[in-house]
Amino acid sequence: MLLGSIIVYLLLTIFIGYWASRRVKTSGDFMLAGRSLPLFLSSSAMFATWFGSETVFGASSQFLKGGLYAVIEDPFGAALCLLLFGLFFARKLYTMNLLTLGDYFEVRFGKKTELVASVFIAVPYAGYIAAQLVAMGLILNVVTGLEVWQGVIISAFVVTLYTYIGGMWAISVTDFIQGIIIIVGLITLAYVLSEKAGGVMAVLKEVPEENLRFFPAFSAREIVTYIAAWSVLGLGSLPAQDVFQRAMSSDSATTAVRSCYIAAGLYLTIAMIPLFISLCTRHLYPDQIAGDTQLALPNMVIQHTGMVIQVLFFGSLLSAIMSTTSSSLLAPAAIFSENLVRPLLKKKLNDRQMLVLTRLSILLFSALATVMATMRSNIYELVGESSILSLVSLFAPLVFGLYWKKANSTGAVIAMLAGFVSWIVFEFIYEIDLPSLVPATMISVLALIMGSWLRTEKEELQLE
Repeated sequence: MLLGSIIVYLLLTIFIGYWASRRVKTSGDFMLAGRSLPLFLSSSAMFATWFGSETVFGASSQFLKGGLYAVIEDPFGAALCLLLFGLFFARKLYTMNLLTLGDYFEVRFGKKTELVASVFIAVPYAGYIAAQLVAMGLILNVVTGLEVWQGVIISAFVVTLYTYIGGMWAISVTDFIQGIIIIVGLITLAYVLSEKAGGVMAVLKEVPEENLRFFPAFSAREIVTYIAAWSVLGLGSLPAQDVFQRAMSSDSATTAVRSCYIAAGLYLTIAMIPLFISLCTRHLYPDQIAGDTQLALPNMVIQHTGMVIQVLFFGSLLSAIMSTTSSSLLAPAAIFSENLVRPLLKKKLNDRQMLVLTRLSILLFSALATVMATMRSNIYELVGESSILSLVSLFAPLVFGLYWKKANSTGAVIAMLAGFVSWIVFEFIYEIDLPSLVPATMISVLALIMGSWLRTEKEELQLE
């Protein structure tokens, strides 16, 4: 019954993609749902941005190992990102009437910066998509006994198919349905397990006090590391195409802003449930957390719950992961086709040709991510690395471009390259006693300021 339910669910998702494809007439419909999503669809889409494998598998695994302090990056940093995007970015970017985040860099800094920025926007998504495919592979492994790599390929096929067909319309409609399934499934499982354990307080009483620690110790190194954990998703995903794409699909700037706030609240609330479920698992079935803790929850559900709960749990898991994967596929495909391929072509493409190119780009990124997913399996690391690349290269140009008039193309390009190179150096060559993203981000900010200032000074000297 469980396997049959999963098959029906996957087929239903493909059908929704087909149904949504009837609304896709232009590349704008495909990438941004025609900028027409009402608040309930926009909010559910924003909530689903990251509520995927890293939230259910990755964060719960990290939480069992290190408590609240180990999951600052996600879900807390992710919720912070949505809040900040609503406060400082959504309205400004919406009124610019852009198709992709790469278009922002073209409008603000010029063609050269657009090309460089688009590479840094698109490439990290391969790892992020791979993380989601690994998670779906793990689910199919637990349910059916398939090898993880086989589950990865099946999952990639299904998600790629409905994203390819329906674009942002398919993503938005499925996100709304999947969001309901996520909430109902996780709340039901949490309730059943807490009742078995003797109540919420009985579970929480067994948690060591150090596992509930939320703030850092009063030392410079720990404070910097703590801020870095908040920054990985909290700041690193601000210049992310999937966040931009979902907000810009709203029917107005006000809807875009409000959907960010609603999604931030939903994310932080619902993301606490997998953490509580992991505590219940340790309390009731401590043997389940031996070995790969990423598999603790699905194994526990299979072995210790009834069929109805299994269907709800795995339905919510698949919903969470598929909603994240689909938007993560569309995001780099939109950037690749609109901001990398089209500017380099001598022949100007019409809108129908752009739509075909974007769909082909989805196939390209799906293939790249599938290969990566068969080679690596740590979900939390794959997600974190993807966001760090965006933070060290794109955060400074995005923020300073919107809020500092003197920021220019020279400063932006230097900031992206300097941030990326310095991160490579501190991460892999010259290791320091701090997270490598900290000096890399600081160097990126300083490079933007200095590059913009030197260019301005040079122009003034030429005028004299």
